[in-house]
Amino acid sequence: MTFRGIIITLTALVHIMVTAAGAEVPASGQNDASSFTIWPLIDYRKNPKEKSSRLSLLGPLISFDHKGDDEITALRPIFYNESNDSFGSSSTRYLYPLSSSENTPETSRFELLHILQKDVFRKDETTAAESSFMLFPFIISGESKKYGPYTSIFPLYGDIYERFFKDEYHYVLFPLYSRTVKKGTTNYNLLYPFFTVTTGDKESGFSFWPLYGHTAKEGVYSSTFALWPIYLNEQKGLDTDNPSTRFNLFPLYSSFESSQVSTKTWLWPFFGYSTDNRKNEEELDYLWPIWLTIRGEKRNITKFLPFYSEELSADSSKNWYLWPLYRTDSIQSSVYRQERQRLLYFLFSDRVESWAVDDKSRRRTALWPLFVYKRDADDNMSITLPAPVEPILDRDGIEKNWAPLWRLYSHQWNSSGDSTLSIIWNLYWHEKSGDDLAWELFPLVQYRSTKQATELQFLKGLVKYREQPGSSRLSLFWLPLDINQGSDKPKQTTGESNP
Repeated sequence: MTFRGIIITLTALVHIMVTAAGAEVPASGQNDASSFTIWPLIDYRKNPKEKSSRLSLLGPLISFDHKGDDEITALRPIFYNESNDSFGSSSTRYLYPLSSSENTPETSRFELLHILQKDVFRKDETTAAESSFMLFPFIISGESKKYGPYTSIFPLYGDIYERFFKDEYHYVLFPLYSRTVKKGTTNYNLLYPFFTVTTGDKESGFSFWPLYGHTAKEGVYSSTFALWPIYLNEQKGLDTDNPSTRFNLFPLYSSFESSQVSTKTWLWPFFGYSTDNRKNEEELDYLWPIWLTIRGEKRNITKFLPFYSEELSADSSKNWYLWPLYRTDSIQSSVYRQERQRLLYFLFSDRVESWAVDDKSRRRTALWPLFVYKRDADDNMSITLPAPVEPILDRDGIEKNWAPLWRLYSHQWNSSGDSTLSIIWNLYWHEKSGDDLAWELFPLVQYRSTKQATELQFLKGLVKYREQPGSSRLSLFWLPLDINQGSDKPKQTTGESNP
């Protein structure tokens, strides 16, 4: 039986336990929420109105959520699966961020640390599926539409097509011999990167790195280096309307010249000057990147780190004070605005976003390692603590796979007054929805109130009192004691009428 099958079976068993334990719901109970808890072993909640249910075992360690066509199965932190039956899609994270998989009717993908990766693409039922496999850098295989199938077994032998920014890769006993092709330019390498020969249409060159190298393509480019990175002289884009020249005599002098940009540096990184005609900017570097200024039509930057840094543009600003002590950022436009403040990078962060057209805003405030506060655009709010990772890494995988394991306090509420509260994985929980209220401090006391009835339990029902319009009932040791103040049974008539 699969893990998902086990969880579904457990859900059914818990439902039976709920009924057997006498966990009553109000008279109109078909549309009211119910719950059953044996902390920290079992926590089961069902809401027919929202067509949702949740089963948690061993606190947040194991959980199974169902809402409509969406299902979530988790064994934290080992794996977390989300699926949708109507779309036939699912995604799973394994010990996030170690590994993940995704499946849709068209594609399947599995990856492990972006080193091991397998992809399958299914166009339709009549066309064979295309696939690629990579255990980087040792095994890479796939199929190119232009060149056909390829395989690479590093470092013995390999052919790779249309990947990693080149048209072709070929090698034997790398780095002994390799060959690359890009846009008609072929590089032959022996003991890469030391010996290289370049060929192409009106193109040739060779290099013995780092001593000397020269390559050129007639009317397109020319490049020469010696004692890299000390000497470099190259011209590029000779066949365009914006040719450029770069010259380096490191660290004494370097320059870059084109019709759009001019840059000169003396005794790098001490002195530098550049102009950019495209952006209409001028930059002065006194000790790059510690002390510099940029002045232009669209942005102005002043840096004197670690004391002060300011970057201003038409729609954004960024300021550092006593780097990395305090930083402020803002982005603003006619439709969107963001303000953010940070202390010591992630120690404290406060971000507010707003949309003027919709008159909506949202906020996220985090203080490491204490708490994270959120308010979304619909005025749903939450606060959770502690927060040892979330202020540093605001990632969906952290939120779902890891954070529930260390959250001892979680509170969600909205502007309508609805709220849910959980302390130590529901050792104490509190839920309010409209006029309905329910809370429990396990195993001492549990309370539930709706428009139809009010129920109070002690020691998981050992003593239970229930009251509803026209009647009340007390149970001791799960045995009912009828203490009705009124009758909840309809009156019987004999069919005779009084004269």
